[in-house]
Amino acid sequence: MPVAAQALAQGAAQENAEQARAYRQARRKESRKALLLAAPLMVFLLLTFVAPIGILLLRSVQNPELPSAMPLLSAALNDWDESALPEAEIYAALAKELVSASASDELGSAARRLNFYDPAMRSLLMKTARNLKQRESTDWAVTLPQIDARWADLDTWRVLKRAAQSPTVDYLLGALDSKIDSSGAVVSMPAEESIYLQAFARTIGISTSITLICLLLAYPVAWLLANLPAQQSKRLMLLVIVPFWTSLLVRTTAWYVLLQPNGVVNSLLSGLGLVSEPLQLMFNRTGVLIGMTHIMLPFMILAIYSVMKGISPIYLRAAQSLGAKPLTAFVRTYIPQTLAGVGAGCFLVFVLSLGYYITPALLGGAGDEMISQLISLQTNQQLNWGLAGALSVYLVLFTAFFYFVFNRLVGIDRLRFG
Repeated sequence: MPVAAQALAQGAAQENAEQARAYRQARRKESRKALLLAAPLMVFLLLTFVAPIGILLLRSVQNPELPSAMPLLSAALNDWDESALPEAEIYAALAKELVSASASDELGSAARRLNFYDPAMRSLLMKTARNLKQRESTDWAVTLPQIDARWADLDTWRVLKRAAQSPTVDYLLGALDSKIDSSGAVVSMPAEESIYLQAFARTIGISTSITLICLLLAYPVAWLLANLPAQQSKRLMLLVIVPFWTSLLVRTTAWYVLLQPNGVVNSLLSGLGLVSEPLQLMFNRTGVLIGMTHIMLPFMILAIYSVMKGISPIYLRAAQSLGAKPLTAFVRTYIPQTLAGVGAGCFLVFVLSLGYYITPALLGGAGDEMISQLISLQTNQQLNWGLAGALSVYLVLFTAFFYFVFNRLVGIDRLRFG
């Protein structure tokens, strides 16, 4: 019997092992099928979302213009120690590649890039390139300063060397209103040239204001939706969801019509005798707050409502049956149970507001520019993709930082919606 029992146990163990192996194989097969089904979507997201963002962020440290237009000069400048004017070979490389870059139309991009370091560099390069077509020389270290005395200035060559270095921190510093001076030290921009730090602070301030306003307006609406009878709640929920079916540009343009001096709002206030002259509701912070609140409010309502819907009314009745007043029961019993939805809604609205563009651009004024508008300015008008990439890097870092803060406060990654 012991031998038979032992054989029986071994057979059972072997059978269990085979079943476990078959189960693992089946799971791996199902996982491969799921991966194959999701692969087209993953490739699509990679090509249309992740890759463009990654390329833009990478531009914040790339410096390709001068090395592309003048590779020999860039290589020579990398070995120059900046203690004295360059050797004659570097002058000769500059003269040769100024002519070739001008002929191939690459000089314009290099000159535009150098202009970000020194506004006079573009005119210097263009002037020198025009004069070189009419000159022959065997000693360019003498000829170039004759064309323009700045070629005998050490700072001019230092600017060229900085523009020839890639990767570079210049864009990242520029996005923080800082730069590297001629001695190599990091210094802050003059107050009249500092715009980006103020824009970041303004963006965070506007996003915070929008979040607080949406929270104050959304909480009672979400409570009403969660506690009304089902039929009435559905009708009101439809009013919350309808804005998602309307174009963002259309909604913003509607506020443009409503808030203008002769618009509906001012006409109504004047007709009721509440104001003697039209209120300035556009092209200022008021217009931005009104327009963005209208667009962000549904996100806050839905986030809070999804949590409130799962809270049983029995808790409030229990608290009141134990002697708590209705307000006390609501504050100490109901509100703590809704903090998950409040945290998720605040984070969602805040992060979306950080990168908002259309509404501030249409309804805001000169003092209400958010960082997204400056990124658009750099890409569409200034054509400074490096600075646009640097601003985007900091915007991503801010988003990650605030996610960490919200997560520490309310545990966003552990939220469950009932």
